[in-house]
Amino acid sequence: MEHLELFFKSIFVDNMVFAVFLGMCSYLAVSKKVATAVGLGAAVIFVLAITVPLNWLLDQYLLQPGALSWLGEEFVDYDLSFLSFIMFIATIATMVQLVEIVVEKFSPSLYNSLGIFLPLIAVNCAILGGSLFMQAREIETLGLAFNYGVSSGIGWFLAILAIAAIREKIRYSNVPAPLRGLGITFIITGLMGIGFLSFGGMLTGGDEEEKPATETALEDIKIETEKAKELAENTKTID
Repeated sequence: MEHLELFFKSIFVDNMVFAVFLGMCSYLAVSKKVATAVGLGAAVIFVLAITVPLNWLLDQYLLQPGALSWLGEEFVDYDLSFLSFIMFIATIATMVQLVEIVVEKFSPSLYNSLGIFLPLIAVNCAILGGSLFMQAREIETLGLAFNYGVSSGIGWFLAILAIAAIREKIRYSNVPAPLRGLGITFIITGLMGIGFLSFGGMLTGGDEEEKPATETALEDIKIETEKAKELAENTKTID
């Protein structure tokens, strides 16, 4: 349940685009066609799925205060947390370079259509935000970190895919001249954000198990009996 809750929450409730407005530059620039949006979204999912678990390992065994205790007792007091940004960005840049090489090798057309925005994944705030949120939320296990990376990437992918499909459709619509281009895109993004954030009211289930009806009825009878006894005692005292 913990994995399932994190998965759906990262996609719908804490969506990178609609909840915290990260990765908006690529979201707006590469969402004119569905094909390019799918390619960039898939690249973002891959990069997040690799970098978030890797950065979790770096954070747990290198950067946190006392994380170097596995090297010996003399390293227990070391705190390398000030290197978090540098280490996280280095990991992200390495993975983005790998993605760029693979896309250029196997899909030159997609590589050309994405243009400068493919290498710019390295400085995409949504990618770095995934690792920083993982660190801030103190995700406990490597599996949860991988889950969070994949689900955050899927959330970003769904956002750019949806806006790209809508922008392809409204291209043939009679949009008022002042709203054409980014104007109507921002309005649609706001409406989509409201829709995604509405999932925040969903209940994932109570922490306590519901008691059987017989037990509840017995407890109610006991309470009523105690109240009747107190009322009788108070009446005798007044008399």
